[in-house]
Amino acid sequence: MRIRPLLPLAVGLLIGGLAHAAPVRLVTGDEYAPYTGRALPEGGMLTELVLRVLKEAGHQSSLTWLPWKRGYRAALKGSFDATYPYLPTDEREADYLFSAPLYETSQRLFSRTGDALEPDAPERLSGKRMCLPLGWQPPPRFAALLADGRIGLHEPPDLTACARLIDLGRDDFFVADSLLGERALRRSGIDASRVIASRGRVDSNTLHLLVPRNRAGGQQLIDEFNDALRRLRDSGDYRRIVDAHREHALGID
Repeated sequence: MRIRPLLPLAVGLLIGGLAHAAPVRLVTGDEYAPYTGRALPEGGMLTELVLRVLKEAGHQSSLTWLPWKRGYRAALKGSFDATYPYLPTDEREADYLFSAPLYETSQRLFSRTGDALEPDAPERLSGKRMCLPLGWQPPPRFAALLADGRIGLHEPPDLTACARLIDLGRDDFFVADSLLGERALRRSGIDASRVIASRGRVDSNTLHLLVPRNRAGGQQLIDEFNDALRRLRDSGDYRRIVDAHREHALGID
């Protein structure tokens, strides 16, 4: 008879455990170093971070790698519970709930040291040629300059090629997150003193985990994720994860 009072507690614990029993099904894309990439340590900075936060929140997780557009649409159709990392847009926010920021990017303009350019002086950019990797979207502040032909456009396959083209004088500048730009310069093999990042920022953006609005319990998952992300920041583990991936991306041992 004495065990009867424990039955409700035992049932409650079982139900609570079952609530987190099913892994959170994640999907992301490849070759977005240092943030995601199958060949990167731990799958990239934000892969390690997302998996760690979910574990901190009490969730198991599974991860699938798909082409970006395919994964994004598959999550919206219910094949996955969440996807990452994405910038906020009105279109995306209509379909997805956004987590607190995983990481803030700071975009800079990279140009030759002898012809240093700043984003707040658009008149100096007229007649210049912008290097933009194929498939990348140009920063909004340069859209009008590109549209009316005041800035030329060259679209090589990747940012490392842009770094080499700037150094050779074939293009005049590229715009990238500071970390991505520095990584491209190192990978290009050119003398780092020959290309310089602007003092002013072109833009800043935040990257997020997305959960479909039509997913049952989606807001609860976001709330649990945000609480665990805050705890990871408070403990200092967030900074340790980010710094380790930054150092790897820049070839710092």
